[in-house]
Amino acid sequence: MRAALALARRGLGAVWPNPAVGCVLVREDRRGRVVGRGWTQPGGRPHAESEALRRAGHEMARNATAYVSLEPCDHLGETPPCSQALAAAGVRRAVIAVEDPDPRVRGRGIARLAAAGVAVSTGLLGDEASRLNAGFFIKIRRGRPLITLKVATTLDGRIATRTGASQWITGEAARALAHRLRAEHDAILIGIGTALADAPRLTCRLSGLEQRSPVRIVADSRLRLPVDSPLVETARQTPTWVIAVKGGEAGKRDALIERGVTVIEADPGPADRPDAGWMAAELGRRGLTRVLVEGGGELAAELLRARLVDRLAWFRAPRLIGGDGVPAAAALGVDAPAQAPEFARTAVLPAGPDVLETYERIG
Repeated sequence: MRAALALARRGLGAVWPNPAVGCVLVREDRRGRVVGRGWTQPGGRPHAESEALRRAGHEMARNATAYVSLEPCDHLGETPPCSQALAAAGVRRAVIAVEDPDPRVRGRGIARLAAAGVAVSTGLLGDEASRLNAGFFIKIRRGRPLITLKVATTLDGRIATRTGASQWITGEAARALAHRLRAEHDAILIGIGTALADAPRLTCRLSGLEQRSPVRIVADSRLRLPVDSPLVETARQTPTWVIAVKGGEAGKRDALIERGVTVIEADPGPADRPDAGWMAAELGRRGLTRVLVEGGGELAAELLRARLVDRLAWFRAPRLIGGDGVPAAAALGVDAPAQAPEFARTAVLPAGPDVLETYERIG
């Protein structure tokens, strides 16, 4: 099952709106020989089980045990249900990490396998499997993607100096890990302030993963993103979305669309910006399951105030800027410690002279 989970991870960021699934076929009558491996392919098709069966071949798949990181699907889509494919292949036993919460599946895949005479067991490494597909689970249950806030700060929580200089607070090793995070997410979200100040490309620039650049999203209420921005200039190569309020300048909207940008318009919310909850729900409606927020402090604060940040990826550099530097999050309006968003640390990873701390929201 650990191998199945490792295979599933390969699909993160590349298979939305589908979950990332891994499958390992084992012949226990041949000393536990692995005869087939599969994981969800880019775009969500083919599914992991189909890939594993194809690689195993008919003879080796028969009487095998299938270790699957998520309940096999049981609805007819572009391909037959995976539960049906496993049963038809003559799989003897299925070990499933966790049940699929999708109403189209939710126990039906398990029931179909059992009805076909396949011995089914569930729950093996279930917590790990649930965490890996937390984005898909949140989208099914709450209608929005999992949101991870990524920040790179000094020890005192500053993302830039008083002049706005921020390149580079962290070193090369930390930046490489940040690019890996991009590859594992469906989309990157930034505010217009970051887009104007840094003119970023928001692509994955790790060798071998250049094609894993996620959708790039700019929260830009008044359509201030220049048409000569690197994001706009490369919008036909890497999908780029802009979220604005309705009633903006039609000429600017049309100019962005002409260059390949998808403009998403919302009713004005607080401070004449799209409501954070609406924005998260809209990204879920468009199929996104995992969104990485990379800047800046105003956008971070808005999402934190709305209790929409599920995870933190906090890169910390061993230096200090001081109170006149730019904080990682703008004002949250917290009057007492009990009101503050609370997170539990899940891991600490050295990154050269820096460190990456990851957290999950409590409650």
